[in-house]
Amino acid sequence: MKIYSISILLTPRSGQAVALSSASDLSSFSFYQKGSVGEFMTFFSKTVAERTPQGQRSSIQENNYTAHVHNRGGAEQLTGKLSSRYYPVRAVFSLLTKVLDDFTAKVPQSAFDNPAAISFPDINNYLQKYQDPRQADTIMRVQQELDETKIVLHKTIESVLQRGEKLDNLVDRSNALSMQSKAFYKTAKKQNSCCVLM
Repeated sequence: MKIYSISILLTPRSGQAVALSSASDLSSFSFYQKGSVGEFMTFFSKTVAERTPQGQRSSIQENNYTAHVHNRGGAEQLTGKLSSRYYPVRAVFSLLTKVLDDFTAKVPQSAFDNPAAISFPDINNYLQKYQDPRQADTIMRVQQELDETKIVLHKTIESVLQRGEKLDNLVDRSNALSMQSKAFYKTAKKQNSCCVLM
C-alpha cells in the first residue's frame, strides 16, 4: 500500500480545475521516471477532478494504480484527489475528508484567486503520516486492535491447555460458574464441535 500524491483542486462548475495545493512521494520510481510520473499525476488529477460531478466520490483504476476523487462542490468548489496503490477505499475517503476540512479551516476562500500564493504545508504531513491506512481509518484501527486481542486470548487459552489442563475440567471445577452457565458451555461446545478455533 502506498500513497503517491494528494492534491486539492479548485473545480468550478464551468472551466478548468486549478491545483491549489499538492504533495507527492515518487521515491519508489526511478530517477528517469519521476518527471513523467509527476506530470501524468498532475494531468490526471485535473482531468478526473473536472469530470467528477459535484458532491460525488469516485475511484478510477489504471493498471495497479488508483485515483480517488472527492468533489465536495458547494460554495468552496474544492476537490480532493489521492493517487495510490492498493490503499483501502474507506481509508482514502476518510483521509480526503480530513485534508479538505483542514485546508478550508486554514486557507481562506479569498486566497483561491491566487493559487501560487497559497501555503498549506500540512499536506506533506498528511502524505507521510497516512502511508499506513490504519492512521486514516479509525474503524480499521479498531479492527486491528480486536485482532490483536483475539491473538492474545488465543495464546492465553493455548498456554493453559499446554500445561495439561483442559478447559472442560476448569469449567467443571469452577465455583464461579452457575449450573446454567456450565450447561450453556457444554451445549455450545457440542454445537460448535465441527468448527476449528483459529
